[in-house]
Amino acid sequence: MLSRDEILKPIFYAFTALDVDRKGKVSKSQLKVLSHNLCTIMKIPHNASALEEHFKDDDEGPVSTQGYMPYLNMFILNKIQANFDFNELNKMCWTLSAPKHISSKHLLISEADTFKVWCIFNFLSEDKYPLHIVTEELEYFLRRLFAAMGCSWNEYRFEDYRMQLSAKKKHLNAWELIELIGMGQFTKGINPQTLSMGINEVYQELVMDVIKQGYMMKKGHKRKNWTERWFELRLRYMSYYVSEDLMEQKGCITLDRNCCVESLPDKDGKKNLFIIKCVEKSFEISASDKKAKQEWIQAIQDCIVRIRQGLSSPHRESRQKRRELRNKMIAEQEMMENRTRRLQLANESKQAQLEALTKNLQETSMRGDSEEQRRLQTQKDLLDQYRRDLEQEKMARMQMEEQVAEKANEVEQYWQRMHELEDMYRQLKKALGDERQARDDEEALCKLQARLLQEEANKRLELEQIHRQQQEILSQSQKEKEELEREREEKERALQAAQEQLETLRRQREGAQEEYMVVTKKLERAANKTKNWKHKVSKHEGLLRIIPPGTKSSTKMSNWGQAAFTETELDELERIWQENKSRPYDGQ
Repeated sequence: MLSRDEILKPIFYAFTALDVDRKGKVSKSQLKVLSHNLCTIMKIPHNASALEEHFKDDDEGPVSTQGYMPYLNMFILNKIQANFDFNELNKMCWTLSAPKHISSKHLLISEADTFKVWCIFNFLSEDKYPLHIVTEELEYFLRRLFAAMGCSWNEYRFEDYRMQLSAKKKHLNAWELIELIGMGQFTKGINPQTLSMGINEVYQELVMDVIKQGYMMKKGHKRKNWTERWFELRLRYMSYYVSEDLMEQKGCITLDRNCCVESLPDKDGKKNLFIIKCVEKSFEISASDKKAKQEWIQAIQDCIVRIRQGLSSPHRESRQKRRELRNKMIAEQEMMENRTRRLQLANESKQAQLEALTKNLQETSMRGDSEEQRRLQTQKDLLDQYRRDLEQEKMARMQMEEQVAEKANEVEQYWQRMHELEDMYRQLKKALGDERQARDDEEALCKLQARLLQEEANKRLELEQIHRQQQEILSQSQKEKEELEREREEKERALQAAQEQLETLRRQREGAQEEYMVVTKKLERAANKTKNWKHKVSKHEGLLRIIPPGTKSSTKMSNWGQAAFTETELDELERIWQENKSRPYDGQ
């Protein structure tokens, strides 16, 4: 919310522009037009007769600023709407006042940049009329401008200008500042386009309260598609447009104390994602790189923290701190001047007393010798005493001057410390980004450790359950415990014996498998040989086969024919088949 002092500054220029005779008064007809325009811009219902009724007792002629202020406060500023366009108010007041003070022919900057410098002046100027900007705020503005242009700051050149300015006066008005920038006294040799971009960046930061701006990709709520938008972050909202010319606004994200911003992992082919969670809905956004993503998250988080703490924007808070420091230094300087003035008055009083005593001494010298000698001695003593007092006063004055010099050195060291703190702040923001990245890696590691710990906890629960069962059994009685102990030992021995037997059986099974493989290979070779012989016999003898006389003993038959195997081989095969039949299947 803009303060009343900030709104009054452009109105002051509009009022003075209407003062043609420069007598501090404006006609009522002109004030009616001005009041109507102010009500239109500030979205206030305009009462045309209110001005006449307010000044009905004063029909002598034009109205001064002191007379117009009660009407302005009562009928306009007290009814002001929070959503009016302050930039439109600036443009209207600039249109009235600029043509009477500025000739764009001899300026090196455009009219739009001249307007922005005027707005920056109103932001940085003191709340005293006529408006002016002090050298400290002028240095702050020029430093911000050179930083925005990416140029180095010339400290010695500004100090020379400060000395020249102090010889005349210690501040500038708006038109002198515009002439200083427009004539290129500090920006000679800089590209006009670069200067224009630098003025626009400072204007966006200070006047428009734009904390951060840039292109990013935004995910749609209905079609879920990603579109590039130009984002502008302010303290209480973040608006986004089709492009950086701000001609078509596509939406606005309102920030409040319930909002939060979080980083998201890469998904859907999009990287550097983060989400802004509001009460009604959330917004997924993709930054250009990791650094930009971290800067946007930090900037949005700072805005939310400021809203929760009830603070104003960073630039307004910085301006207020500089003003408080400046007022404190002025109060200390005035106090030192008052003390010096009192010492001078005391010194003058002592000098007057000394002169009066000298005169009295001359008058008494004409009296008697004895009385003269006596009084002369007394006057000399008093004179010595006053001289000593004067010496002490001079010493005190020198001490005061030394204190003033020390205070000036302290102020210079303070400004230097402020610059160092700003550098430290930027380094700290970078370190915080690295720390957040390390924290994300640490969280991923912690999740892995948590999963391993969960598995370990499950196994520990199983062991604890077994332990509880053993404790319940052991708690029945000491006798049962001893019996259970014996049983446990027997079971352990039995288990050990079973394990040994199992190991023996496993080795036997492995040996049997190896034998089975050998026999299988023999069977395959025998089958192949039998097939070969059968083929040869059938080839030579045809379908006839001579049956030799058989023996009286029973012959063994197999699927390969009569007597394909010997008795010993058949017994061995039968033994292996029985063992495999009685052995459990390995896959079970």
